[in-house]
Amino acid sequence: MNMLIDWLAEPISYPFMQRGLAAAILVGVVCAVVGTYVVLRGMAFFGDALAHTILPGVALGYLVSGGARDVLFWWALGTAIFAALGIGAVSRNTRIKEDTAIGVIFAGMFALGIALISTARSYAVDLSHFLFGDVLGVSNQSLWRMAIFGGLVLVTIFMFYKEFLTLSFDPVLAATLRLPVGVLNNLLLVLIAVTIAVSMQTVGVALMVAMLVTPAATAYLLTYRLPVMMALAAGLATFSGVVGLYLSYYLSIASGAAIVLTATVIFFVVFLFSPGRGLVWSKGRV
Repeated sequence: MNMLIDWLAEPISYPFMQRGLAAAILVGVVCAVVGTYVVLRGMAFFGDALAHTILPGVALGYLVSGGARDVLFWWALGTAIFAALGIGAVSRNTRIKEDTAIGVIFAGMFALGIALISTARSYAVDLSHFLFGDVLGVSNQSLWRMAIFGGLVLVTIFMFYKEFLTLSFDPVLAATLRLPVGVLNNLLLVLIAVTIAVSMQTVGVALMVAMLVTPAATAYLLTYRLPVMMALAAGLATFSGVVGLYLSYYLSIASGAAIVLTATVIFFVVFLFSPGRGLVWSKGRV
């Protein structure tokens, strides 16, 4: 027993692990709650594309500031919001469907980011953390910023819970009830953009969509009720963050990858063995 306690206590004796755990839990909860709407509305491709469109913002911030992380966050946030609203505007005001608009803006912004990064001599070292995540490098200032913006996202989600619920399940009913459908759509896009910017340092651009989608998708396999789905997704994301960081510490693997792999394993366990709905359970009943 003492050995287990020592094994659990050793990582959290370090301040960087304490900050990393706090960041992983905070980001996990925010991503999980926002991710429920991403899953319900089939917006996984949008989330993935938006995560990649912040690359030019990160690159510009790097070129302007010389790599100061606090500056990079604001550039990433501005770029994410601009891209989110741009995708919405293009899909609404032209004959182009949303997935096509996402593809066009995603490709263009990502190419711009690569072009800008290629002009920086030391980009491979300085920007790799934003591509693949560095939750163990989170500073106190970054943690406070995550808490403030993450809190704003959660408060907004719960303030407009009924409106987002109606919009997600029945857009026609939402329009019939004279809800501001366009405004609500834009608001949800902005919330996803803010979530991605806040979470960027934890799992990185490359793995961002996994934190938005995987815990929420896992919860979706377990319940039909949205409040329960949100709570389950938040719990699963928190568990994945904690277990992933311990795996990262003891196995010396990238923290973002460890968190995402943990969430993915949980998804497949639920997919196969969840009572009543799991693939193995269903086959056994047949």
